[in-house]
Amino acid sequence: MNLTTIKTQLQQTQPAFIGEDSAFRSAVVVPLVEVNDELHVLFEVRSLTMRKQPGDISFPGGKIDPTDANPQEAALRELYEELSVPPSSVDVLSELSPLIISPTFVIYPFVAKVDIREVNTFNRDEVAEVFTVPLNWLLECDPELHHVMMKPTPSEGFPFDKIMKGEDYEWRARAIDEWFFEYNDYVIWGLTARILKYFLERIEA
Repeated sequence: MNLTTIKTQLQQTQPAFIGEDSAFRSAVVVPLVEVNDELHVLFEVRSLTMRKQPGDISFPGGKIDPTDANPQEAALRELYEELSVPPSSVDVLSELSPLIISPTFVIYPFVAKVDIREVNTFNRDEVAEVFTVPLNWLLECDPELHHVMMKPTPSEGFPFDKIMKGEDYEWRARAIDEWFFEYNDYVIWGLTARILKYFLERIEA
């Protein structure tokens, strides 16, 4: 191994972050729709029969499959599977920065203009209902901020004898921001709220 070889290898395309290749990757669409000549953001309420996060509010999206050419293709496929919106009718405006929940889980969001008339039926196995929120209302909203404390917990058999302080090692806890947008009877929080808030910050003049 020499410096020339090292430089050549490092100039190859790299993942966006360390661990991306092996992470659970998903993609979502932040759908902008027109309702009475006003821009709204469309949301889904997850079916109560879903194994994960039943009843929660989310954007259309899901896991990136090996057959998807890229995250955008996955996001549009999921949009079609959940809300029957053909990818050819969708105008993708921009990709947002990926939301890296951990080195093992990342979400790739895409902002897109969706024709509300295309949302005629949806997959009842995954979606209980859909609703929209005026974009201007969201821009003027002051969401509540709360925190969830996260602290690493070593698994059984962790080799404490190999690290300084052993079992007394001070694992660093961190606070995760949890935003809450409340609109009528709907509460938007969690990862959806984090993506939403980032999107709103990006478009504010």
